[in-house]
Amino acid sequence: MTDIQTGLPQPTLNSVSAIRDTNEAGVYVLMVNITDSNGETYDDQFVSRPDDPFGLGPAVRQWLSENPDFPVSPYIPPTPEELRGLMSPITKRQLRLALIRNSISISSVSAAIEAMPDGQAKEEAQVEWEDAATFDRLHPTLVLIGSSLGLTAEQIDVLWEQAKTI
Repeated sequence: MTDIQTGLPQPTLNSVSAIRDTNEAGVYVLMVNITDSNGETYDDQFVSRPDDPFGLGPAVRQWLSENPDFPVSPYIPPTPEELRGLMSPITKRQLRLALIRNSISISSVSAAIEAMPDGQAKEEAQVEWEDAATFDRLHPTLVLIGSSLGLTAEQIDVLWEQAKTI
């Protein structure tokens, strides 16, 4: 069978090894073995949504209806740390403006780095602060500096969300 939009062969669902529920009604995350439109077979993760008419969607929904007793792992909400790991990077400009708008001076960050013991960690922190174009929420240097400024993980999360809007 070919895909109507691409004219390529439809991917084939070979097997399902696990199903996990999500926080959205009728949406599941499946571990599947598929053969793609290039004829390559591999294991992958697939998100199945109701009424998805594309790609593997119809085949997965058919498989689900034919295998109603297959065990479905319950949805487990992500931990705060996992959510932090999913936060998008922010630019140097965004971070610095968010700090200023939250009454955290740029010089206090520089002072926190300067107060670190001499060595590789301090030098890396200086390079990160001065030269990084973007910052990842869970970068160890950022976490360390936030802690040295007396910021909790939750306060940094709020600052991060604010920075994304700048």
